[in-house]
Amino acid sequence: MADKLRITLVKSTIGAVPKHKKTVEALGLRKLNKTVEMPDNAGVRGMVQQVRHLVKVEEI
Repeated sequence: MADKLRITLVKSTIGAVPKHKKTVEALGLRKLNKTVEMPDNAGVRGMVQQVRHLVKVEEI
């Protein structure tokens, strides 16, 4: 396992399920194609799994 994940929002949240919109915002992603680095833990992995169709994830 890596110690950090680089998460990029690649698809708009317009029309997404409200719960998914809140999850994306909780990850710190506000605009399309913006990237955040988060710690690699079970909580973040769960959030990413929920919105995997909207984001791109890289282990760093």
